[in-house]
Amino acid sequence: MQSTYHGRFAPSPTGPLHFGSLVAALASYLDAKKNKGRWTIRIEDVDGSRCKPEFSQSIITTLESYGLYSDTPILDQSHRSDTYEHCLQTLNKQDKVFRCVCTRQSLKHYAGKHPHICSSDNAPLPSSPYSWRLLTEETAVFNVDDPIQGHLIFDLASLKNNPILKRKDGYFSYQLAVVVDDHDQGINHLVRGSDLLDTTTEQLYLYTLLNWEAPKMCHIPVILDKNLNKISKQNHAKAIQEADTNTLLTALQYLEIRDISAYLPINDIILQAVNKWDINRLPRTKTIPLKPEDYWLVS
Repeated sequence: MQSTYHGRFAPSPTGPLHFGSLVAALASYLDAKKNKGRWTIRIEDVDGSRCKPEFSQSIITTLESYGLYSDTPILDQSHRSDTYEHCLQTLNKQDKVFRCVCTRQSLKHYAGKHPHICSSDNAPLPSSPYSWRLLTEETAVFNVDDPIQGHLIFDLASLKNNPILKRKDGYFSYQLAVVVDDHDQGINHLVRGSDLLDTTTEQLYLYTLLNWEAPKMCHIPVILDKNLNKISKQNHAKAIQEADTNTLLTALQYLEIRDISAYLPINDIILQAVNKWDINRLPRTKTIPLKPEDYWLVS
């Protein structure tokens, strides 16, 4: 019997799938399947200035070559602008967002902290392009029991600035889109990289403002390259090969899954990995350096 567990993997198509993303995808997939739940792929292409359609298909094809298939239709954020706008205006009616014409350069005069000139009741409607920012002046503290990172406290007062929810160029931010999509898709468990801890405070606050229940969260260690940087497209991580058994088994080792035969078909390796998966065996750290013998995977 299928459980109510619904997890997801949501890559941004700014480049092909790399080793760090494969590890994250495997963790979310294995946790969903171990709990007899569903697993969804979502393409986070909300930023049309950086995302490319060819990378969307490449990522999906690569994931499927490793036996990772979405249990639901794959959703593209680029088709969801009307939904995001509706939620933004819901927040506007609550007076929880404000129009802002400030640039990064102008905010430097205030040590990066927004001076709230734009958000005052007397501020005129902007005549130039403006962004929408989230008001974060309320007192709000969120507690999360993370299976890997332990008990976490997210304090709204810790935010250095008012997060942008819609940019001046019309693109919606990751912060708003991810909350709306997770809610609309019924995602109730997040297994994702520890690098996303910094985004959690505003996401939890948005869930509260929209009167939605936040998913359970687990932040796994991020794999670092030989220079101790996160394996990422920005750090020039190379694309992984499709359907490569050695790559798959190596990724599983970073998830504390070993002793699976390299002679098995990939789908059978995945089935064995589901049986062996235990999220409590992962290191209680935010990062794991890549082993020297595995440098070939990223450069």
